[in-house]
Amino acid sequence: MTEVQDIRFEVTGPIGVVTLDRPKALNALNLPMIRAFDPVLAQWERDPAVRAVVVQGAGDRAFCAGGDVRAVWDDGKAMKAGQGGGALTRDFFREEYRLNRRIHRFAKPYVALLDGITMGGGVGLSVHGSHRVTTERTLFAMPETGIGLFPDVGGSWFLPRCPGRTGTYVALTGTRLHAADIRYLGVGTHHVPSERLAAVVDDLAAADWSGDAGGIVDAVLGRHAGDAGEPTLAAQRAAIDRCFGFDTVEEILSALEREGTDWANATLTVLSQMSPTSLKVTLRQIRTGAGLDFDDAMRMEYRLSQACMRGHDFYEGIRALLVDKDRSPKWRPASLRDVGEADVEEHFAPLGSNELTFV
Repeated sequence: MTEVQDIRFEVTGPIGVVTLDRPKALNALNLPMIRAFDPVLAQWERDPAVRAVVVQGAGDRAFCAGGDVRAVWDDGKAMKAGQGGGALTRDFFREEYRLNRRIHRFAKPYVALLDGITMGGGVGLSVHGSHRVTTERTLFAMPETGIGLFPDVGGSWFLPRCPGRTGTYVALTGTRLHAADIRYLGVGTHHVPSERLAAVVDDLAAADWSGDAGGIVDAVLGRHAGDAGEPTLAAQRAAIDRCFGFDTVEEILSALEREGTDWANATLTVLSQMSPTSLKVTLRQIRTGAGLDFDDAMRMEYRLSQACMRGHDFYEGIRALLVDKDRSPKWRPASLRDVGEADVEEHFAPLGSNELTFV
């Protein structure tokens, strides 16, 4: 076993096992964890003795509740105050997105066990792998519009590819979903009861790996499969497609008002609480991402991340949620009508020599 603070790596027979080990922080992903994870994953991909990788979270509450945005907030606030160069506001996103890409391109089965809270950065550590295993405890969300960000870690890639306009709905509202809906989106690939996950890892370690690796993982997961239940999104799918198919946030809100159902009214209430700038940037991001390949989607997201670090709403969103915890962010601009096209366009502007690159 190789153990770095907050993350552990172990090879059990032919299986590489990664354990995110910050249970008190809901296994939130920090930069040292990213820097430890990436080279190990590269090494395991080259090693013929490692046939598959399993990624799990320590404790019983979370797979990974997101990135360590509080640390990024601290660094960015110091930079804005003229204290330090803000290296973390650049390095965290750059190296996280490179890790997301490595997972996306990983040539062997990559089995993420989404047992508990899986949000933001935790989605990035799972959705790009070959096998995404939900349990009855899985709670999934991309809640970034509520903190002045945008659904990153590859959201530009996978959300436009969800059924109909469900990805747009998830991106703008940050709605929290359980296993059946995660499967409905195509984010989850298998469902296993939480109590059987240890047996899954044991069976993968003991399996005969002489055949197709992906099929071997499928067979093991199939032996332990449970019923995820019926998706709630299915009942709202037609309304979601009607309301979230427009290319402006204002048109989406008008469609929800016309819909007039309890669901539509509740959705309007949720959207009214989000950063207006984030809503407009995110809708443009999702529409643009539908036509990009993975690498270009990640390059676009890095531009967006750096614009958010220069702006106001991320710092206000984290203040309201994690620092003062008053849950009353003062967005700037405060209304959609005051977010101009130039404000949105600025987020997508090229970064010149600071663009995200891949080695």
